Amino acid sequence: MIRLAMTGVHVEDVERAHAFYTEVLGFETRTRLDMGSTLFVTVGAPGGAQPDVALLLEPSDDDVARVYREGLFAKGLPAIVFSVDDLRAEYGRLTGLGVRFVQEPVAQGPTLMAVLDDTVGNLVQLMEPLPGT
Repeated sequence: MIRLAMTGVHVEDVERAHAFYTEVLGFETRTRLDMGSTLFVTVGAPGGAQPDVALLLEPSDDDVARVYREGLFAKGLPAIVFSVDDLRAEYGRLTGLGVRFVQEPVAQGPTLMAVLDDTVGNLVQLMEPLPGT
Protein backbone atom coordinates (compact mmCIF):
# COMPACT_ATOMS: atom_id res chain seq x y z
CA MET A 1 0.00 0.00 0.00
CA ILE A 2 1.28 3.46 -0.91
CA ARG A 3 0.25 6.38 1.32
CA LEU A 4 0.96 10.08 1.22
CA ALA A 5 3.67 10.95 3.77
CA MET A 6 4.75 14.46 2.81
CA THR A 7 4.08 17.01 0.13
CA GLY A 8 5.61 20.43 -0.29
CA VAL A 9 4.65 23.97 -1.10
CA HIS A 10 7.30 26.41 -2.33
CA VAL A 11 7.40 29.60 -0.26
CA GLU A 12 9.24 32.92 -0.52
CA ASP A 13 10.35 32.86 3.11
CA VAL A 14 10.34 29.72 5.28
CA GLU A 15 10.24 31.63 8.61
CA ARG A 16 7.25 33.76 7.52
CA ALA A 17 5.55 30.70 6.04
CA HIS A 18 6.07 28.78 9.28
CA ALA A 19 4.51 31.61 11.28
CA PHE A 20 1.53 31.91 8.91
CA TYR A 21 0.84 28.19 8.63
CA THR A 22 1.07 27.63 12.41
CA GLU A 23 -0.10 30.88 14.02
CA VAL A 24 -2.81 31.78 11.49
CA LEU A 25 -3.92 28.57 9.76
CA GLY A 26 -3.49 26.49 12.92
CA PHE A 27 -1.12 23.74 11.78
CA GLU A 28 1.41 22.36 14.25
CA THR A 29 5.17 22.13 13.71
CA ARG A 30 6.23 18.56 12.94
CA THR A 31 9.91 19.17 12.07
CA ARG A 32 12.15 22.21 12.33
CA LEU A 33 15.80 21.58 11.48
CA ASP A 34 18.40 24.27 10.91
CA MET A 35 20.48 22.89 8.06
CA GLY A 36 22.98 25.74 7.96
CA SER A 37 22.03 27.60 4.82
CA THR A 38 18.34 26.70 5.01
CA LEU A 39 15.59 25.51 7.32
CA PHE A 40 13.81 22.19 6.91
CA VAL A 41 10.31 22.80 8.27
CA THR A 42 7.24 20.59 8.10
CA VAL A 43 3.80 21.28 9.53
CA GLY A 44 0.70 19.16 9.86
CA ALA A 45 -2.83 18.96 11.13
CA PRO A 46 -3.05 19.68 14.88
CA GLY A 47 -3.91 17.29 17.66
CA GLY A 48 -2.69 14.09 16.08
CA ALA A 49 -5.08 14.28 13.13
CA GLN A 50 -3.33 12.71 10.15
CA PRO A 51 -0.07 12.09 12.07
CA ASP A 52 1.59 10.47 9.06
CA VAL A 53 1.00 13.39 6.64
CA ALA A 54 3.19 16.51 6.65
CA LEU A 55 3.50 19.66 4.57
CA LEU A 56 7.07 20.71 3.74
CA LEU A 57 7.55 24.49 3.55
CA GLU A 58 10.13 24.53 0.78
CA PRO A 59 12.22 27.60 0.03
CA SER A 60 11.71 28.66 -3.58
CA ASP A 61 15.23 29.95 -4.04
CA ASP A 62 15.66 27.65 -7.04
CA ASP A 63 14.72 29.30 -10.37
CA VAL A 64 12.45 26.44 -11.41
CA ALA A 65 10.55 26.54 -8.10
CA ARG A 66 10.28 30.33 -8.16
CA VAL A 67 8.98 30.43 -11.75
CA TYR A 68 6.47 27.65 -10.97
CA ARG A 69 5.20 29.38 -7.79
CA GLU A 70 4.98 32.79 -9.47
CA GLY A 71 3.25 31.28 -12.52
CA LEU A 72 0.56 29.60 -10.44
CA PHE A 73 -0.02 32.80 -8.47
CA ALA A 74 -0.22 34.97 -11.62
CA LYS A 75 -2.82 32.62 -13.13
CA GLY A 76 -4.85 32.62 -9.90
CA LEU A 77 -4.28 28.90 -9.35
CA PRO A 78 -4.01 27.51 -5.81
CA ALA A 79 -0.72 25.78 -5.02
CA ILE A 80 -2.43 23.51 -2.49
CA VAL A 81 -5.92 22.61 -1.24
CA PHE A 82 -6.90 22.08 2.40
CA SER A 83 -10.23 20.71 3.60
CA VAL A 84 -12.17 22.21 6.49
CA ASP A 85 -15.29 21.09 8.36
CA ASP A 86 -17.02 24.51 8.28
CA LEU A 87 -15.72 26.85 5.59
CA ARG A 88 -17.91 29.81 6.51
CA ALA A 89 -16.69 29.69 10.13
CA GLU A 90 -13.06 29.34 9.01
CA TYR A 91 -13.50 32.21 6.56
CA GLY A 92 -14.83 34.40 9.39
CA ARG A 93 -11.99 33.42 11.72
CA LEU A 94 -9.30 34.02 9.12
CA THR A 95 -10.67 37.32 7.83
CA GLY A 96 -10.83 38.43 11.47
CA LEU A 97 -7.08 37.72 11.64
CA GLY A 98 -6.48 39.87 8.56
CA VAL A 99 -6.08 37.08 6.00
CA ARG A 100 -6.77 38.28 2.45
CA PHE A 101 -9.10 36.10 0.44
CA VAL A 102 -9.00 36.41 -3.34
CA GLN A 103 -12.22 34.39 -3.55
CA GLU A 104 -14.91 34.35 -0.89
CA PRO A 105 -16.78 31.10 -0.13
CA VAL A 106 -18.75 29.90 -3.13
CA ALA A 107 -20.46 26.61 -3.98
CA GLN A 108 -18.62 24.80 -6.74
CA GLY A 109 -19.99 21.40 -7.66
CA PRO A 110 -20.15 19.21 -4.57
CA THR A 111 -18.01 21.57 -2.45
CA LEU A 112 -17.95 25.00 -0.90
CA MET A 113 -14.61 26.63 -1.64
CA ALA A 114 -12.62 29.83 -1.03
CA VAL A 115 -9.10 30.95 -1.94
CA LEU A 116 -6.68 32.87 0.29
CA ASP A 117 -3.25 34.46 -0.11
CA ASP A 118 -0.74 32.77 2.22
CA THR A 119 1.53 35.89 2.29
CA VAL A 120 4.54 33.89 1.05
CA GLY A 121 3.75 33.66 -2.65
CA ASN A 122 0.90 31.16 -2.88
CA LEU A 123 -2.82 30.96 -3.23
CA VAL A 124 -4.38 28.32 -0.99
CA GLN A 125 -7.81 26.83 -1.59
CA LEU A 126 -9.99 25.83 1.35
CA MET A 127 -12.80 23.42 0.60
CA GLU A 128 -15.70 21.88 2.49
CA PRO A 129 -17.63 18.94 1.01
CA LEU A 130 -21.32 19.81 0.88
CA PRO A 131 -23.80 17.51 2.64
CA GLY A 132 -24.84 14.50 0.62
CA THR A 133 -21.61 14.26 -1.36
